[in-house]
Amino acid sequence: MPDRIFMPLMALIGLAMIAFSLVWPQGYGDRSPPPWGTVPIQQTPEMRAKIQREKDAAALRDQQARQQVTDARAAEAGQ
Repeated sequence: MPDRIFMPLMALIGLAMIAFSLVWPQGYGDRSPPPWGTVPIQQTPEMRAKIQREKDAAALRDQQARQQVTDARAAEAGQ
C-alpha cells in the first residue's frame, strides 16, 4: 500500500481512537470525563440500595440452603 494512502489512513484511525476514548466509559461502572460523562446507573443511591438488597437476599437464600442440607444430613444420620 502506498504511503500516500497508508499514512492519512493511520492518522484518521488514530484520531478516531482518541475521540472514541474520550466518550467511552473507562470500565464497568466508571464514568467518562466531564463534558460527556454521566453518573452510571450502578452508582445512583437507588441502584446501590437495590444491589445491596439483592446481595442480602442471595446470602439469605444461600444460608437457608446450607441449613436445609445440614438438617437433611442430620436427619439421615439419625435414622
